[in-house]
Amino acid sequence: MPYIPNTDADRQEMLAAAGFASIEDMWQKAGVKFPAPPLDGIPEGKSEFEVMSYLSGLAEMNATHLINFVGGGYYDHIIPAAADAIAARGEFYTAYTPYQPEASQGTLQAIYEYQTAICRLTGMEVSNASLYDGGTALFEAMMMAAHITGRRQVVISAAVSPIFRRMIECYCRNLDLERIEIPDGRGTDSNLDAVTAAVTDRTACVIVQYPNFFGEVEDLSGIAAAAQAKGALAVCSTYPVALGCLKTPGEMGFDIVTGEGQSLGIPLSFGGPYLGFMAVKSKYMRKMPGRVVGRTVDLNGKTGYVLTLQTREQHIRREHATSNICSNESLCALNALIYLSLCGKNGFKQVGELCMSKAVYAREQLLAIDGVSAVGSGAFFNEFVIETPLDGAELVGKLIDKGFAAGFPLGRYYPERKNQILVAVTEKRTREEIKALANAMEALI
Repeated sequence: MPYIPNTDADRQEMLAAAGFASIEDMWQKAGVKFPAPPLDGIPEGKSEFEVMSYLSGLAEMNATHLINFVGGGYYDHIIPAAADAIAARGEFYTAYTPYQPEASQGTLQAIYEYQTAICRLTGMEVSNASLYDGGTALFEAMMMAAHITGRRQVVISAAVSPIFRRMIECYCRNLDLERIEIPDGRGTDSNLDAVTAAVTDRTACVIVQYPNFFGEVEDLSGIAAAAQAKGALAVCSTYPVALGCLKTPGEMGFDIVTGEGQSLGIPLSFGGPYLGFMAVKSKYMRKMPGRVVGRTVDLNGKTGYVLTLQTREQHIRREHATSNICSNESLCALNALIYLSLCGKNGFKQVGELCMSKAVYAREQLLAIDGVSAVGSGAFFNEFVIETPLDGAELVGKLIDKGFAAGFPLGRYYPERKNQILVAVTEKRTREEIKALANAMEALI
């Protein structure tokens, strides 16, 4: 029998119910040509060797040689060779969703340890088994706050990633949800006083970023306290590498912490999806989307791992689901766990310190160029904003021809900042590369 199970009689019954005599009649009344037009324009097929040669030629056109100073949420970090080697082992690479715990102990243990690492990193009490990516994780946190509080108003800072805010806008388009967006400060700050002032007894949550999109590090304890005083939840989107050196969101009192985990051992790949992480206070655990793996003991006292909590979107009405985008990126989560384990506590802190010190050096080199000025005066982690005499997008485009991905032109999302560039520096960048960027930028200016 064919793959499609409908019989001729089934099809006739459906057509009759819809008021059509035949498939052709349906297409005709819909104004669609039937049958499909001829496929004369499609070339003849090629051999495997010819296809590989053609695709290799296309791949070589990509500018993979660029020295990368682009950040904005996705970063060019060093990934230990052992990370990919371990993640590519068959028992990890081919493992399926762990619905049967007795047959999935290795996968469940890896997820449990990943959750533990995220909790230690963020200073929170409970983590789920990962989500689709950083942007959808932030949306899920917002909806989780709305479900917990029963409120439909959200206050979000414009210093939160514009990419994440676009995603939230897209997902909220058909939802009964009021979003209040607070403009960022004139420099690189989050305009925290205005964010605090916008919180009312109708607010479900306040969303801020740490460090913020412009790279500035701010103490957000006051925001968390102000939100909670009004009965709202405090949500923080964070850059995990920064947490190896900075005060954690948990220490600042946040209720929900999310972030993009790409910087934890996952290579840059055309925008993802990568890895969304989420951690919460334990009292909100049952409202958290996704899975939570727990550790227990069997009748003989041996350690065992189980899916302690799991949302069942597939089996319940959509309006009662805790999530609709809680895909567990298990292999990416495993990569993050392996990366953190290979670095260790001290090594991970050292990565953050290298990012900070090299960013300070890069900022000094770029500000030494005549016509380049600093934007903002606050503390920063590994990203900072500079203003140049030229249009930022134009300057970045010209530097690509010189072999540099020089930064993120802010005019793309902030029209009033068209001459400003967000520059990111990781431990991967050398002094020679930083000096070369400064020389190339100076020559163009």
